[in-house]
This record gives sequence, C-alpha cells and structure tokens, in this order.
Amino acid sequence: MTQPVLYRLFGDKRGLLDAVADHGYERYVALKAAQEQTTDPVDDLRAGWDGHMVFARENPALYRLMFTPRPWSRSTARDRVFELLEATLVRCAAIGALRVDPPVAARLILSASVGTALDHIANPELFDDPAMLSHRMRDAMFAHVLTETTAREDADPLREAALRLRAQFDLAGTDALEPAETALLRRRLDRITQPGAGSVR
Repeated sequence: MTQPVLYRLFGDKRGLLDAVADHGYERYVALKAAQEQTTDPVDDLRAGWDGHMVFARENPALYRLMFTPRPWSRSTARDRVFELLEATLVRCAAIGALRVDPPVAARLILSASVGTALDHIANPELFDDPAMLSHRMRDAMFAHVLTETTAREDADPLREAALRLRAQFDLAGTDALEPAETALLRRRLDRITQPGAGSVR
C-alpha cells in the first residue's frame, strides 16, 4: 500500500496510529470474550486483570500504542476498555463487594494495571517474576476497592447498601417506580454514596 493511499484512508499519521490502536481494542475484546463469565464477579475481575497482563505481554508494541498517551489522539480504545472494566465492577457492587463507586474503582484499577504492564514492557530485565509482581499489585489494589467478608473498622453499612442498590438499578432497573420517582431515588442514593455522607454513628 502506497503512502498516498494511506493518507487517503487515514488522513495522516495520527489517524493511522489511532486506527491501529482501535484494531488492538478488537483483539482485546476477543480475549475478553474467550474468558467465560462466571456467577462470581470478583473472580471475573481477577481473571480480567490477569487477562489484561497476558495481552500486554503477548502484544507489547500494540499495547503501548493503545495505552501510552499520544498528543491529539482521537482513539477511543482506552475508553472502551474502561467501559468493559466498569461493567464488571457494577456486577461487584450489585452483590455488595465494592467499597467505592464503580467508575472510581475502574479508574484506579485501570491505572494500576496499565502502569504495571507498561513498566514491565519498558524494563523487562527488572522483573524476575512478572506474574508475582502483577498479582501483588492486583491484590493490593483489590484490597482497596473491594469489601472483605470480615467486619472492618471503617465499614459504612448505609453507604455500602446504597452502592449495592444503585448498582442493582443499573443492572436490572424496576417497573415499580415512575421515572420521576426513579430519578429522585437515584439522586438520594448518589448523596448517600459520597464518601462519609452515609456514615452511621
């Protein structure tokens, strides 16, 4: 394919790089589709982290193109990966397994996973056991955003219940309320789920 044809198809070099990054997203989605969804969203979240790292190791150049910020890029690849992660976190919230809002948890987890993967790609000689480092980072991050089965000193039962109820609305909705009532309830739940707003003393 000649250079004039490339420019006609993609506009410029940035357009070509964006197209390659978006193609990488399609490959990433294929990897995610191969991971069967279970009835335990927390297990699915762990498997998703591990699958993310496998994709980075097997496609280092493509991964860097997808996740390294590029000036003036219009690629939506990272945004769509974020949406996949957030969907799993909504399922976690629906069973009471999430301590923070799904979008906040998604930003934290994606930043941690991308940083770990890019660091390994850039400096592989520094990692004797990449899987061990990845799992330590995963477990540390998940401990921050996921609830535990045992009681915590900083537990906020009302806020966690509101997070769970709001996630259930996002997943299933309800016919029991009028649209205006649903909107009002969502606003009330949003207020309760703000950090510290729903504390029970």
